[in-house]
Amino acid sequence: MISAAKELLKVRDRNGSVGPLIANPLQLSFEQRRGQSNIVLKARQMGVTTWVAARMFIKTITAKGVLTVQVAQTREAAEGIFRMVQRFWEQLPKEAQEGPLRRSRANSGQMCFPELDSEFRILSAGDSGAGRGLSIQNLHLSEVSRWPGDAQETLAGLRAALSPSGELVIESTPNGAYGCFYSEWNQARENGTVQHFFPWWMEPAYVSDAVTDLTAEEKTLVLAHGLTAKQIGYRRTLEASYQGLRCQEFAEDAVSCFRATGDCCFDVDAIEGRLAQLPEPLETRRGGNLQLWLPPLSENRYLVSVDTAGGGSAGDFAAVQVIEIRTGLQCAELRQRLNPLELAAAAVQLAHEYGGAVIAVERNNHGSGVLAYLDSVHRYANVYAMDGLAGWLTTAGNKPRMIGHLGALLVQSPEIFASARLLEECRTFINWPNGRTGAAPGSHDDCLMAMAIAQSVRTELLTRL
Repeated sequence: MISAAKELLKVRDRNGSVGPLIANPLQLSFEQRRGQSNIVLKARQMGVTTWVAARMFIKTITAKGVLTVQVAQTREAAEGIFRMVQRFWEQLPKEAQEGPLRRSRANSGQMCFPELDSEFRILSAGDSGAGRGLSIQNLHLSEVSRWPGDAQETLAGLRAALSPSGELVIESTPNGAYGCFYSEWNQARENGTVQHFFPWWMEPAYVSDAVTDLTAEEKTLVLAHGLTAKQIGYRRTLEASYQGLRCQEFAEDAVSCFRATGDCCFDVDAIEGRLAQLPEPLETRRGGNLQLWLPPLSENRYLVSVDTAGGGSAGDFAAVQVIEIRTGLQCAELRQRLNPLELAAAAVQLAHEYGGAVIAVERNNHGSGVLAYLDSVHRYANVYAMDGLAGWLTTAGNKPRMIGHLGALLVQSPEIFASARLLEECRTFINWPNGRTGAAPGSHDDCLMAMAIAQSVRTELLTRL
């Protein structure tokens, strides 16, 4: 494939010149390690899309009955890839263009070769029903971390269209520790997918003025990866240009690149620091859904906070947090898909266990049902009331304060939190372009909201006292 690409295909380089496609170190590494199913985590502008498009174009024009599909994150990106593939064909010898590789169709996203009964097609991830009804032999999915809508559903539909012997390449720069691409990367090994990680220094063009006054961190990189003084100089230009997002846009390792994101509502360093120090639960129940870290003490007062859900098998989880009112320490956490009746029973059981604790139920949506069961079925009287009505009401007005208060606690008192599930939800709780906040696609915020309610109610109870 390497020699075929050099002999057959031409590309436009960074300077605008058109020349043979000569594999760079990253592209050579991919060829040496690739399997039938591949996932690529990379820095920006490394040539992965070019190489995958090239090798799949060659596979399309050298065999019969082949359908190759490339899917980009936007329509504009798809058109850019197609222009590159168009150049591949335009630079082929005339006898090939007018002979076996004559095209019957070459619009903005499709190239058909009737003599081979083969086709190269470019789609956008935002296209309705992308890949439906197709039988694909080569599938390249580009910048999956930035796909719009339900990326996991789009990916599932495309996977279903890939033939059992077909080749798959999923590639992207990171975009936060959440979402479809993040999940695919973490599940790659158990799914039999070959992982390829390409840090920015594998691109030969990424150099700048040499530096000699290396920091301790830079010396570590030099020793670990053999970086040159000019590469360290380039790294400093990245620091100046991208600041906190350098680790995301120009990845150096396959862990920190996901964690560096400008979208997270909370301090990522605080979350990561606490995650590294979490204690193991003293006890787990309900098949691991209920975790307990601190047992009840008779001299303490406790609060049970409830974030409700409908209880469906594929919907949101219901979540319950138990905290100690004086310190705010997290004592127990339940996350499980429970209907309102089941959730009310679980909350009452924990409230009795923790000395007749106050129960604060978010009364939005299904919360009214939980409150009704607490009253009519369990006769539980120690229920928090807001503005004279039982339950806590989350509104557009008080939610920013709740989230802000939780964020401050994560920085000021991270030791009060014990749950990895809670902290992972904090890491995937993001700012949306419309100014609102919420869980990133494919993520949940049930434990987070239960804790935000718990800490807000705790503050109010302490003020009353």
